[in-house]
Amino acid sequence: QVQLVESGGGLVQAGGSLRLSCAASGRTFSSYTMGWFRQAPGKEREFVASIRWRGGSTYYTYYADSVKGRFTISRDNAKNTMYLQMNSLKPEDSAVYYCAADPSYGSSAIGAYDYWGQGTQVTVSS
Repeated sequence: QVQLVESGGGLVQAGGSLRLSCAASGRTFSSYTMGWFRQAPGKEREFVASIRWRGGSTYYTYYADSVKGRFTISRDNAKNTMYLQMNSLKPEDSAVYYCAADPSYGSSAIGAYDYWGQGTQVTVSS
């Protein structure tokens, strides 16, 4: 069982930055693929980014096209924490952001993730 708690959301102007954090419980955090998803009002939840630890200092990261070059996903296995650095934010990035854990190799599919946090609101004003 993994419990996830997001933090770091808030209100920011377009062009600004935010860093989201996802704190995880459990002793097997490093073995999970971790992902960020977001859901805007009236829209389906969508994949943002994922990260899997390959061992040593090697990580596999994947991004949605809409955030490539602006967002950076990272994790600190020693702290059981994942991060999402969001730069050059746009109003269309406004959404509730969720972190999720996948015990396998991970994907961009929502159904691949077994554990979810409660979400943190990100609002980008124009």
